[in-house]
Amino acid sequence: MSYDIAVVGAGIVGLSFAMQAVEQFPHLRILVLEKEAAIASHQTGHNSGVIHSGVYYKAGSLKARLCVAGAREMVQFCSRHGIPYAVCGKLIVATNSEEAARLDDLLSRGTANGLDDLRILGREAMLEIEPHAGGLQALHVPSTGITNYAAVAAKCAEVAIARGAEVKTNALVLGFVRSDGMVNIQTRAGDFSVRYVVNCAGLYSDRVARMAGDDPAIMVVPFRGEYYDLTPARQSLVRALIYPLPDPRYPFLGVHFTRHIEGNVDAGPNAVLAFRREGYRRRDFSLSEAMEVFRDSGFRAMARQHWRNGLSEFQRSLRKRDFVRSCQRLVPEVRMEDMTPGGSGVRAQGVDPDGALVDDFRFVARERFLHVLNVPSPAATASLPIGREILKMVPAEITKRNYEVRRSPL
Repeated sequence: MSYDIAVVGAGIVGLSFAMQAVEQFPHLRILVLEKEAAIASHQTGHNSGVIHSGVYYKAGSLKARLCVAGAREMVQFCSRHGIPYAVCGKLIVATNSEEAARLDDLLSRGTANGLDDLRILGREAMLEIEPHAGGLQALHVPSTGITNYAAVAAKCAEVAIARGAEVKTNALVLGFVRSDGMVNIQTRAGDFSVRYVVNCAGLYSDRVARMAGDDPAIMVVPFRGEYYDLTPARQSLVRALIYPLPDPRYPFLGVHFTRHIEGNVDAGPNAVLAFRREGYRRRDFSLSEAMEVFRDSGFRAMARQHWRNGLSEFQRSLRKRDFVRSCQRLVPEVRMEDMTPGGSGVRAQGVDPDGALVDDFRFVARERFLHVLNVPSPAATASLPIGREILKMVPAEITKRNYEVRRSPL
């Protein structure tokens, strides 16, 4: 069986692209290959569920542009398809005078990104929104929301399949062979001949690029984020979302409190190096994958720059007391006994050869391939416009065959 486009990876980004590709170009034969037995098994299925507003990201960046657009579209998509969501807003809290001075910069960045409903609140106004929050001041971001991204991904897959796409699970990609303008994809579910490949393999996207014979020019480094759950009796301490002011040196947002669409509240994540690309537990270890990261010159350069912060994150991972202290900066009333171990997720973070943490989304086009190499948070929020962005990069020779293009709402 031959196809026009194969998507490697059935996370929310790959499924968004597949859905929109068959919607815009109904003549295309689209195949989605997923190595697991179910879709959305990794970053999408371990997502916090936050619909980010786009307040943090550098003005003009892909993250800023696609997140702001994606937040609006995600609310519309969830409303249209009956997926639970809530636009609950969040507070970004300054806990000392130095952080309070930085709130103005964050306000300016958010305004430059197109958010016009931001307000810096004093202590009394903060407490009207989050009565148990600590801190001196806060930036109120009312457009932030919550949903269930596994449900969003499932709907994307459902719509894509209804429009003619195919999704094959248990289809681990083993290799690629290029021949006569086609790519033969060898998988555990058989071989598939395609004209073009979109690599949305997330934690393995750089490895898939190398498997295709392309140099991704980055190493995907897995960072595990660990969470604690607030006990049901103490969930009233948090009404919606309470975040710290992020450290501008890192693309991580810091330990925060999130009320989920199901009603539970968790705190986290930290950001510790995982010793396996899908290392959701501390004991998860792969010698080959760990050595692949340690041997990378970019990772070593990054480690030399940020080892102190890395040790601090490991300490917070191993000592609950240190984790709780971080939480108490935001909600002083929370106690050790209020928190029980929760879930975890692994972030696929790109690292450049010079050791810089890749801050923006990154796509690399090669002959017959498009590699989606760095799409961590807020990729779930931005997944619908990211899907369109990828579609723009697919060569016209692949998408246009003199068929009438159908345009209809998602």
